[in-house]
Amino acid sequence: MYIVSDRGMDLSPEQMTGLEIHLVPLTIHLEGKSYRSGVDIQPDEFYRLLAATDSMPTTSMPSAGEFAELYRRLAATDPEILSIHISSGLSGTINAARRGAELVPEADITIVDTKTLSGAQGWQVEAAARAAKAGWLKEQILPLLDRIRAATDTLYTLATLKYLIHGGRIGHLKGLLASVLNIKPLIGVEKEGGTYVQRGQTRTLKRAILKLADLMARQHPPGTALRVQVLHGGNPEGAVLLRQRLDQLFDCTWLPTCPIAPVLGAHTGPSLVGVVYGPQEAFADLP
Repeated sequence: MYIVSDRGMDLSPEQMTGLEIHLVPLTIHLEGKSYRSGVDIQPDEFYRLLAATDSMPTTSMPSAGEFAELYRRLAATDPEILSIHISSGLSGTINAARRGAELVPEADITIVDTKTLSGAQGWQVEAAARAAKAGWLKEQILPLLDRIRAATDTLYTLATLKYLIHGGRIGHLKGLLASVLNIKPLIGVEKEGGTYVQRGQTRTLKRAILKLADLMARQHPPGTALRVQVLHGGNPEGAVLLRQRLDQLFDCTWLPTCPIAPVLGAHTGPSLVGVVYGPQEAFADLP
């Protein structure tokens, strides 16, 4: 069985080691040039470019043909494919995957909507890849992904709303006044539709980063054993601040801190700090 996903997910190099995951890139357009996220441009370079320009990036999803090409190549060796993708509430990527699958009738392709993105999507993809490597059947892996999805939450904050507004993502935020550009929003991903939802707001980025930890403490009592991963968009200092605060509040099992994919950073800008987390007990029996 092959595991396929897209570059809307984030996994650290350590998490990817030893796993066979086939990724379809999304594309960033900036200053007249196009880059395949994670292929032609890596996070560090992208955030340097973004900080140095007044231009606003745009993104485009893969075509059905790109998915079909990958599916066809994989199916020549093993027709069973599990294709796990960024939330349909945030991107049309999964629709392209479905159309691509229809073009490859010789393959047995199951499409999964993670209802999330970034590190939380990565957790589902990593679990599927580990399970497939361990010999699990697709029928065993799908309930595992459902369980991880239910147990996992995402929160993030950022210094400016202008990238979200430019990318058209602000409409997903219930109750957020797009015109108030000086607020630092606290944003989550709701699980039913996999769209952004506002969790609060503050006036400074440092306060917003610390507030992420407070929101987690409302959900999980201090001292709870949590599986946690901090991610950032060109803001390693903010990532360190959040990690230090979470270590004070919870019994954390840490996954490596990593930068978010350029195609996601195109919609958030060079400032984001986020966290993916869930009760450690929900992940105790992962392969």
